[in-house]
Amino acid sequence: MSHTKQGILTINAGSSSIKFALFPLAHPISPEAEVSGQIDGIGTNATKLVAKNRAGERIADQAIVGEAVSHTQALDAMLQWFLATYTGWQIVSVGHRVVHGGDRYSAPIVVDETVLGHLESFIPLAPLHEPHNVAGIKALQALLPEVPQVACFDTAFHRSQPEVAQLFGLPRALTAEGIKRYGFHGLSYEYIARALPQHSHRADGRVVVAHLGNGASMAAMVNRKCVATTLGFSTIDGLMMGTRCGNLDPGLVLHLMETKGLSVKDMTRILYKESGLLGVSGISQDMRTLLASSKPEAREAVDLFCYRIARELGSLAAAAGGIDALVFTGGIGEHAAEVRRRVCLQAEWLGIRVNPEANARHDVVISAGNSNVDVLVVPTNEEWMMAHHAQTLLAL
Repeated sequence: MSHTKQGILTINAGSSSIKFALFPLAHPISPEAEVSGQIDGIGTNATKLVAKNRAGERIADQAIVGEAVSHTQALDAMLQWFLATYTGWQIVSVGHRVVHGGDRYSAPIVVDETVLGHLESFIPLAPLHEPHNVAGIKALQALLPEVPQVACFDTAFHRSQPEVAQLFGLPRALTAEGIKRYGFHGLSYEYIARALPQHSHRADGRVVVAHLGNGASMAAMVNRKCVATTLGFSTIDGLMMGTRCGNLDPGLVLHLMETKGLSVKDMTRILYKESGLLGVSGISQDMRTLLASSKPEAREAVDLFCYRIARELGSLAAAAGGIDALVFTGGIGEHAAEVRRRVCLQAEWLGIRVNPEANARHDVVISAGNSNVDVLVVPTNEEWMMAHHAQTLLAL
């Protein structure tokens, strides 16, 4: 009789895609997942499941049949595939990425009916993300009723910000209703905070982390605790992103709604889906495409992306009272040497100097010998962070 292998499943459910990974239960958990994959095209009739094994070989690439496939159907198909492919494996816990934990949650939590009620109450705070996170949890509760589900919040890491960093200049009554700066990408920042001491002896100092991907934000940490971050109440604040506008004058929103007769739905579409690198370039939201393009619009989009990062870097250094280390992470942060080069060039006034060869090689440490600030490239691992939380919380 074969020995049952135990694993922790992680789920990151978005509006049209679900990322999943399975980590073998071990102490400590391996940074590499046994299997990882993604389901794309949820809500359409072209839903697809792709999965890779530990060696990075594609082991699944199949359509999920149905009209407007739901999160539940997609996860059901994923579990059926998994159980058929990985016989002898037992899922002992599921860690879910939940975008919003409101003011209530500053740490991961095992989901029960009460917690689920709270998560549903946060849907108005994150209407584009939270419903899908909740749908993922409910689907897995139904499919694996005996297995504990753990909610890991993208806002939790930022709850250590001082009160003043979380306030808007709005009437107190609105603040009391939960209108404040929350910050996101917390699982990524938490992972970097954990990994940083291996790479820099200044990890406990004043550190700015730039999480640059299709969604992008930055955070300042002191003693590896968040003191400020660029994302505020929503996921469109701060930096310009793939399709999101970033920092914007609220008067502009009022102006557009007034003069163009735009609805909330119209504005939401423009600010979340049609702006950012895609909107400015008119070409693509993909940084690789823009860096390879010779068109002036592409160059302008990249310039603006880097300029906004350099601006926020100064702001976060001010919040932290200086800067000892700058860390790049996320898809663009880890792979776009040109973006890192430009940002650091604009931040030379902070004592930042980059070694061009190390940067081109994507080394972990890319600062030059004469740099006052450690500059690092550290790949993030939000999935591992979720698996670790599930293991720790359930004492597995």
